Amino acid sequence: MFEIIFLGTSASAPSIKRNLTASMVLHKEYRFLIDCGEGTQRQLLRSGLGFKRLDKILLTHGHLDHILGLGGLASTFSRWDAIPKLEIYGGSWALERVRDLIFGVVFRGVKPPLQIDLIPIEPGILMEDDTFELSAFAVIHRGPGCLGYTFREKERRPFLVDKADAVGVPAGPERSRLVQGETVTLADGTVVHPDQVLGPRVPGAKLVFVGDAARINNLIEEASNADALVIEATYLSKEEKLAREYGHLTATEAATLARQAGVRQLYLTHISRRYSEEAILAEAKAVFPKTVVVRDFDRFQIIKEKGLS
Repeated sequence: MFEIIFLGTSASAPSIKRNLTASMVLHKEYRFLIDCGEGTQRQLLRSGLGFKRLDKILLTHGHLDHILGLGGLASTFSRWDAIPKLEIYGGSWALERVRDLIFGVVFRGVKPPLQIDLIPIEPGILMEDDTFELSAFAVIHRGPGCLGYTFREKERRPFLVDKADAVGVPAGPERSRLVQGETVTLADGTVVHPDQVLGPRVPGAKLVFVGDAARINNLIEEASNADALVIEATYLSKEEKLAREYGHLTATEAATLARQAGVRQLYLTHISRRYSEEAILAEAKAVFPKTVVVRDFDRFQIIKEKGLS
């Protein structure tokens, strides 16, 4: 299960109701901040998330409305001793701008009191553990090195308690070892194999996050069968020409991607002040009914529903 909290949902500039782009993805002990628009640290406090354990930031690209909040956040972290180290992941061009902002402005001529690592990444797996995988993929926007991110729970075999009870596996470490795929020998000499107590493999939840994008045809494979797709909807179709000029998507295009990729739920963000939320939602729902236009501080749990693969 993943949880996503939208901290900022406005496009280009803040509005009265929407802050600039930032979102938080939670999974087990992990906390990932995706983009960090101006004012993000206040949104973190207002949301109740705070700063603790916020040591990983993923950047979709280097435009200022997605990175300007990093200066204030780094400054606060350095004074509050919130964390000992901050890792910022992104394309090389985005990190060049972040380096100028943090080391050229915030800490100019001063060694930061916390370790700040700028980590350039390419499409592929970024990190994983036994149950979870985070990967990056290429996105077409304006400028080089634009990225999206996929959060995926790995397939698992559920532990069948009734089967374990039937063969006499006691509660405790034996069951844990069987879940890990090990064969165990019980106190009475009975040998129990994982296949005796584990069910068929079931897929885990999949959350796909796309920042700003100019095209959808290169995103269909990555978004395929996602339980949730987060993507921009900066323009309505009546201004498709402007969308092409500035490298953004219309609500119709975002919804078309969700339909073509077999997505379960679509979350639209990066909302322009030029349109009403109702107009964006109506246009998208005409193509893909399971659409939500998100607002600041909306929270959603992303799970794999039973029977879906």
